[in-house]
Amino acid sequence: MKWFLKLLLSALSVLLLANILPGIDVKSYTYAIWVALVIGVLNAILRPILIFLTLPATLVTLGMFLFVINACIILIASNFLSGFMVTSFWWALLFSIMLTFLQSLLHSVLKEDNQS
Repeated sequence: MKWFLKLLLSALSVLLLANILPGIDVKSYTYAIWVALVIGVLNAILRPILIFLTLPATLVTLGMFLFVINACIILIASNFLSGFMVTSFWWALLFSIMLTFLQSLLHSVLKEDNQS
């Protein structure tokens, strides 16, 4: 049940950022759920491989290269889903940074609610 709530929060984050960033377009909340699901699956399967292959760059940049990896995953997700459009790598990178921040904020609020 907790993973479903995290999925809905991720979809909400995707939809919110799509409304803020002009280079990101999500057709509906249903597509936002699909985007969150596809990004989650790609993060589980593809991200560890990409991190391993780019480990030197990740170490040299003190982990900041992980945002580039996330941007690549977002671009791959936009190729899979017709209702999710990212116009350029730079928008994907900004979306990646803002999505990471927003999701960590929402998940920390969720943890505080569960602890009290």
